[in-house]
Amino acid sequence: MSRHIASRVATFATSLLLLFLLLSAATSVARADSDDGIVRVKSAIPLSEAISRIKADIAAKGIKFFFEVDQSKLASDAGIKLRPSTLLVFGNPPLGTQFITANPNAGLDWPVRLLLTQDDNGDVWAVWTDFDWIARRHNIRNREAQFKMATMVVKSITATITVK
Repeated sequence: MSRHIASRVATFATSLLLLFLLLSAATSVARADSDDGIVRVKSAIPLSEAISRIKADIAAKGIKFFFEVDQSKLASDAGIKLRPSTLLVFGNPPLGTQFITANPNAGLDWPVRLLLTQDDNGDVWAVWTDFDWIARRHNIRNREAQFKMATMVVKSITATITVK
């Protein structure tokens, strides 16, 4: 009987540990670092595939894709070596323009800019400006639900590159 109880306690403790690890990983995957207002998500796939998946998910969600800037190609054309870096610009005008109506200077941060870059170790990252940080930057206090929705959408889009 005591073996059975010990086994159940061990199973329960293992389950709690696994849950804790999963929750810790989920909260650290997409959050702004300190005060810089930058959110970073590590990709599980190469840069070109990450770009394709993100663009496909943007289209599938009916979000307007504005343009792509291959920053490393621009650097190369200027004779400058730059590790792989691509900027994707997209948004949902009915949502994004609400921020600009609250403060016209918010147009500096809208539409959404998502940077896909490769670090010196070869790891690929999706990087964007935290929407709560943008709200504080522009002193927008009356669009909390919209900022929350924008955050959920970008997290959903970048989640497509966190699995192989």
